[in-house]
Amino acid sequence: MPEQITLEVIDRVRGLATALVTEHARRLPGLRYADVRIEVSEGKAGVAENGTEKFSGQDYAFSAGIRVIGGAKLAAPGFYGRQLGAADLPHLERILREGLEHAHGRALANAEAKARAREELGVLGRALWSTELAPIPVRQDTVPAEYTLDPRTVPLEEVLRAAREASAAVQGVSPQVVFNYVSAQTGLERLLFASSEGAEIDQTWAISEGMVYVVAQSDTGSAELYDWIGHQRGWEVIARGTDGEYIQFPPLLEFAVGMARDTVELAGADPLPATEDEVVVVTDPHFNALVAHEVVGHPTELDRALKMETAYAGRCWLLRSLEETQIGKRVGSPLVNAFSDPGLPGYGHYKYDDEGTPARRVTLIEDGIFRNFMNSRETAAILEVEPNGSYKATDASLVPLIRMSNTFFGPGTQDPQDIIREVDRGYYVVGHRIPSVSESRENFRITAQKVYEIRNGEIGKLYRDGGITADSKDFFLSIDAVGTDFRLFSIPNCGKGQPMQTKRLGNGGPTMRGRARLTGV
Repeated sequence: MPEQITLEVIDRVRGLATALVTEHARRLPGLRYADVRIEVSEGKAGVAENGTEKFSGQDYAFSAGIRVIGGAKLAAPGFYGRQLGAADLPHLERILREGLEHAHGRALANAEAKARAREELGVLGRALWSTELAPIPVRQDTVPAEYTLDPRTVPLEEVLRAAREASAAVQGVSPQVVFNYVSAQTGLERLLFASSEGAEIDQTWAISEGMVYVVAQSDTGSAELYDWIGHQRGWEVIARGTDGEYIQFPPLLEFAVGMARDTVELAGADPLPATEDEVVVVTDPHFNALVAHEVVGHPTELDRALKMETAYAGRCWLLRSLEETQIGKRVGSPLVNAFSDPGLPGYGHYKYDDEGTPARRVTLIEDGIFRNFMNSRETAAILEVEPNGSYKATDASLVPLIRMSNTFFGPGTQDPQDIIREVDRGYYVVGHRIPSVSESRENFRITAQKVYEIRNGEIGKLYRDGGITADSKDFFLSIDAVGTDFRLFSIPNCGKGQPMQTKRLGNGGPTMRGRARLTGV
């Protein structure tokens, strides 16, 4: 029987990975750089619908990815990735050696094709550049996971019971709840990175998450809500919730019941009427998490801005060309600040990215002025800037992409209640649901979980099925109040790339006030 795969496999392959990209790689002709990533994860999950158990299971994942940069006239990358199983463990050295040689062959073929096209295509060929990596400090480090309750010690039955009890509690909130789905999961992920420059970084994360989906039906309408709780912590996230400085949510059962009550209330509310003209909108931290994600995070990923993913994900209005960018220009009011910071807690936290670059805070917008993009070593070299640690993959077998980490609007100085009290007539937009964003992120439409009318500084009538739409720059320029109530939220389903990579990350912000048109019926 094949040996069971656990996180401790990384301890056994550490020396192999380092030797592979140093001693063996140096013997390959034309190789300029190589790195290897080996990843192991262990996890368990439970699912319930309408108070009934639907699924439970526990499993592992084991994968490896190799990158080589090589070539004669011009350098180019080559990649190799593979999902592995327990039967592969005795043969891992051979698999990794063959993978390195495969990636090396791809790099040389890509470099040769690039050099030939550059000579043959004239002006168009100038867009093909030699792949270079901006320098970074080379580190050897071990980063342990943080948790109180080790996910590996939690019985699978307890995980399933948490989902079932939360689902049953939702079902008991009201006869108007016609369907609900609750999931709970917990586990550990461990990633080893080694490079030909001498880096050797071993990082482990705990991941625990709960998801709730509720549908309610009233005599006058229906509503559906879904949301998540999650953190880079152990089972305590599900059982006890969390009350950190930036991240606060209750245990899964309490969270689920609260969502059910909100859904029932929404089912009886009128749909939000759309407006032709802009109105005053006060957006809460949860809604602003999705604005930060879609309208700030994705367009400031430099691979998108450099047109590397135009064919399947769009472009970015912040960089038309290397000569025409918004860097140093005003894109929002002086109250608007935005950052990406892997150092903060939550799903977006890490100490090093997937090419060994130390993570650091990236200032994206400062006092309304656009400052920086998130980058990789390759794209940093193109813009001749310092790498900022934003190159991540969702699995070692996949090619890393430039991804936001914890990306958010910075807090302001006003009490959020005062921000509402200053509004004679407007709307309070609470919680995010569904985004719709233009190809270059110049404008957006984002629906909310709830929208309340504001009259004479007081919260009034509740509406469902609506949100706001605006030109991105105009909306940011209209911001005239920013609250002190900064919060981070877990986003477990950010999709990017081809093939699609679904990544966990964090987004957030404080209460903000601006102007936009309402979307609805």
